Amino acid sequence: MSLNEAETRARLVDPKLKAAGWTDREVNREFWYSTNYLYAPGKILLVGDKARRGKPKRVDYLLRYTDGFPIAVVEAEPEGSPPEAGLEQAKRYAQDLGLAFAYATNGHRILEYDFFTHTSRELTAFPTPKELWERWTLNTGLQQPTPGSLREAPAVYGLPVSGNPLLHPYCPEDRCGKRPHYFQERAVREVILRIMRGQKRILLTMATGTGKTFVALQIVWKLLKSKWLQQRHPERPARVLFLADRVVLRNQAYNTFSPFSTGDSEPRYLIEGEPLSLNRDLYFGIYQTLWSPTEDGRRLYEKFPPDFFDLVIIDECHRSGWGTWREILEHFGSAIHLGMTATPKQDENVDTYAYFCAEEPEIAIDPQDPSRGTWRPPAFQYSLGQGIEDGFLATYKVHRVRTTLDANGLRLEDAIEQGADVFIPEDVEPREIYTTPQFEREITVPDRTRAMVKHLAGLLRRFGPMEKTMVFCVDMEHARLVARLLQDEFGPETGLDNYAVPIVSEEGEEALRWLEAFADSTKKAPVVATTAELLSTGVDVPSCRNIVFMKTISSPVLFKQIIGRGSRLDPATDKYWFRIIDFTGATRLFDQWDRPPGPPPEVPKGPFTARLEGVVVHAHTKELLVGASVSVRMGPNIQQGPIRTDGEGRFVFERLPGGTLTVIVRAPRFAQRELRVDALADETVFVEVSLKPETKSARKIRVEGLQVTIADEAIFTIDATGQQLSLTEYQAYTRQRVRQHAPTLSDLRGIWVDSNRRRRFLEDLRNVSIHPELLAEVEGNTEADAFDLLAHIAFGAPVRTRGERATAFLNREQAFLRRHRAEAREVILELLDKYRAGGIEQLEPEIFGVSPFREWGGAVKLSRWFEGLDGLRMALKEMRERLYPIWEVKQ
Repeated sequence: MSLNEAETRARLVDPKLKAAGWTDREVNREFWYSTNYLYAPGKILLVGDKARRGKPKRVDYLLRYTDGFPIAVVEAEPEGSPPEAGLEQAKRYAQDLGLAFAYATNGHRILEYDFFTHTSRELTAFPTPKELWERWTLNTGLQQPTPGSLREAPAVYGLPVSGNPLLHPYCPEDRCGKRPHYFQERAVREVILRIMRGQKRILLTMATGTGKTFVALQIVWKLLKSKWLQQRHPERPARVLFLADRVVLRNQAYNTFSPFSTGDSEPRYLIEGEPLSLNRDLYFGIYQTLWSPTEDGRRLYEKFPPDFFDLVIIDECHRSGWGTWREILEHFGSAIHLGMTATPKQDENVDTYAYFCAEEPEIAIDPQDPSRGTWRPPAFQYSLGQGIEDGFLATYKVHRVRTTLDANGLRLEDAIEQGADVFIPEDVEPREIYTTPQFEREITVPDRTRAMVKHLAGLLRRFGPMEKTMVFCVDMEHARLVARLLQDEFGPETGLDNYAVPIVSEEGEEALRWLEAFADSTKKAPVVATTAELLSTGVDVPSCRNIVFMKTISSPVLFKQIIGRGSRLDPATDKYWFRIIDFTGATRLFDQWDRPPGPPPEVPKGPFTARLEGVVVHAHTKELLVGASVSVRMGPNIQQGPIRTDGEGRFVFERLPGGTLTVIVRAPRFAQRELRVDALADETVFVEVSLKPETKSARKIRVEGLQVTIADEAIFTIDATGQQLSLTEYQAYTRQRVRQHAPTLSDLRGIWVDSNRRRRFLEDLRNVSIHPELLAEVEGNTEADAFDLLAHIAFGAPVRTRGERATAFLNREQAFLRRHRAEAREVILELLDKYRAGGIEQLEPEIFGVSPFREWGGAVKLSRWFEGLDGLRMALKEMRERLYPIWEVKQ
């Protein structure tokens, strides 16, 4: 008899691995394998408000060349199965883990798939660790660089583990609190591989909540602790700069890098102004501080020598900009620049991708459609969708709401006719109609905000008024109003003076205290934080259950950042999913979630013989503006300048391509301006740029005294399509799907009383996002029998509760009860109580394994009271049929 899979692994596969030099002991930290390696916990599946895990992702063997470097997977099949049966699965695991070698074996035959050559072959033995490492280094260009490849690769082959950052161990779990997940290992490996090849610009794209800063810690740990970075200049230590655009993000990174600190030394340094310390290893700063002028007229970043840093990590690099902040990056241009962002390539961050991905190989956007062109991808990407699929990020459900104003728009004439008070500032020209994008930006309608808050308060009371909630508002004024209204709603009943707070600035001690308390899962309040922009990136609030949109969002990048605020898991508060409550249609941007990038924009082509001259003037006085900053953008990340206007307010750019150029002009106390200019080859174009002084934003129209109600609500999401439906639409959808299986009520009853058919039917419904228990919850009738709910929706039948059906059974089926002996009647009555509590699924043979039937002796003993097991099964079948009598469904 052939061995099963477990026996095959223990008796055949393990010995072959050990014979090749792999060990099952982690003690040596080299050349070892882990068995049953679970690399993803499984997607969180949601029905109603109940979450459960889907199937985890697990590989039979993960081979590690060192503790810090996985290199291959092995999938074992039972001895009697051919190894081909497991090869595709092994390849999928290897692709997930980013590994180049996959093996499938039945203990006798061994198949290898090599992702470098894209071929398979049969082996008589597993390769040794040294053989695999040599093949990996050869194929990745680390052993013998290919002529013309990325710079000159250093000779790393033969380096001891301690000197090779790829092979160096990760930061120990007892120091940094956790081990990297599989996708974090991939990110670390891809970045270090590029650094060792000599690449200077690298990009990581990882969804919010997937640990970009932790990945940065592990990269720096390996580079510094292996001393690889210092080998480039043995005369001085290696140094790293972590750049952010906000103090709170800088401080989070500083804290994440605390494992580098010991009782004897503190290598970390917060850049906060002069005097600067130049004898640390790890520096943390924000652009604004580094850009600030010093007493001698230089910028603070200029106080660092240009070659001071070996590695600059740019957090949320899509926000770094390519004007002012670009000068900081250019000052440290000799350093390796590692950009980190949560957003895939979009039109609005094309400069970011062009800068950081310039050294990446060019690949097809869509291998199946060459006409779509090519692009240069990041070193590694891990999307929110993949994070949810793997189970590392919380899943979500959407609750979409529209007010009557958002559904129909607002005409000022109609508002006046309805008796509303309309206030129009003198300098404002009213629109004919106002729609969602203009509300609270151009026109303030407090009644709309009150209707939204009133409805949100009702939802929070239903869902749980103490669940942490972020509300994204249009501006600070709007955020303060929403916070006040929510405080008035919940303050009296919770007794909290800070139930809802506006966090509209990270400056000031009170705002910082609110932010820290809101982010702390152990703090009861604040419960709700309203904001305009501050909470859109970087702030970790793992316990946040509700993300509320009261502002219009048009940017997919910003939308992703905001959604990321809810995507973190928080086992401490049992948070595995979150709600998106959308009053403004922001969730339409889900359509663009993980699409591949569009064709790359064209790079300008020569000849570069055009010339641009110009002058910058005050728009009102025509006074020449001296020292204004002028740049010319010719394409994504292709820019000349900024330069300053001379003493006559003039500027000149030469060696420009023909075609449309973008001129960007800034001056202190003036509004920035961008304008398009058509340049011509071999000619000079002159342009006058007028800058208007900065003014306070125009006052808004105000409308009060309107009647605003909720027009519609969509609370159901169809997983397969992402379609969002209102209750009425979901009922129609359910009706259609049920009738596809059961054209008549009698057909539905026939399916329902047949155990196998009912289970297949319910599984089919769940596969298309129809859940009777969820319908019962939303309809407010959790006691309703699932059959009756579906019959009511599909055929208009009356809704009965399980209690009503059980009572009717007792009144109607006395003859059935008298047919059985006293002990059997007691079992039937207990089964009826089980049905009252849980429905028809309680009337299946599995029920006899639970209390009290288990204590009564289980199915075998109970069957004696029914004249055998067949009699017991027949009694169950009769109960199911008699609970749903045939005469009820006759048409």
